Amino acid sequence: MRDDYVHGYSKREAIRLVDQAKTLSTLMHHDTVYSAGSLVLEAGCGVGAQTITLARNSPQAKITSLDISEPSLNHARALIKKEGLSNVDFQVGDIMNLPFEDETFDHVFICFVLEHLPDPVGALLSLKRVLKKGGSITVIEGDHGSCYFYPETEEAVKAWQCLIKVQTDLKCNPLMGREIYPLLTEAGFKNVKVDPRVVYVDSSKPKLVDGFIKKTIIAMVEGVKDQAIESDLIDLKTWEKGINDLHQSAEPSGTFFYNFFKGLATK
Repeated sequence: MRDDYVHGYSKREAIRLVDQAKTLSTLMHHDTVYSAGSLVLEAGCGVGAQTITLARNSPQAKITSLDISEPSLNHARALIKKEGLSNVDFQVGDIMNLPFEDETFDHVFICFVLEHLPDPVGALLSLKRVLKKGGSITVIEGDHGSCYFYPETEEAVKAWQCLIKVQTDLKCNPLMGREIYPLLTEAGFKNVKVDPRVVYVDSSKPKLVDGFIKKTIIAMVEGVKDQAIESDLIDLKTWEKGINDLHQSAEPSGTFFYNFFKGLATK
């Protein structure tokens, strides 16, 4: 487990991750389907937020979901059991030192993980080792530099920038989405293709207002409050107004825009 994981391992964060996954499942995973009998590695599964969709979309595939955090895996196991899914095995392991033989898996899936790793190319090379020749890798990342919202105030922008600065200070990359193509290419993958997955929200999309703006985005920003204030990135008064102003984007007169990126390549 990384003690410096920017979002932490709280129960609240686990709920946020699951809310995010449910809200974005169709947008992100409608085209992620693995054939019967395929061996799939989900690298960095965390609390199992994406695992549920993977298992549902490919009920005949055999999925191994790996994470470095045993508590997160316990949460993931409970989720999968609750959903009545039986095609997933969970295993503790480090992406940088995978406990598998060369060319074990037909497919690799990694979502919202590379941004938190100091050596993303090294991680991709490690994953490439356990991928069969001709097998596929799917990489999904967000890009915090792609965020726009209305109404936009100086305080709201400062609160959002705190998320970026806190993550950067931890030697993570909050702008990872835009780098998927060059990273996969540098790691030697072939047939690299990256598609933007745009999330645009206004009041005509109430499920996204609640699930994305409130439960995903604002909850994510609120999670770095203590780090931001303790690091003197922002003062409490500005922070509180910034968070309040971000909530205005979830009101009938507000809008929100964010870009995720989904990459697909082969070995």
